[in-house]
Amino acid sequence: MGVGLELSGRTSRNDSCPCGSGKKYKKCCGMN
Repeated sequence: MGVGLELSGRTSRNDSCPCGSGKKYKKCCGMN
């Protein structure tokens, strides 16, 4: 389940994505 950009260990799927896109994680880097 390791997705590239996890800044704080665990990113909730409904939090904003740590990549800085402004999208929710599940709609951005968490889409797999």
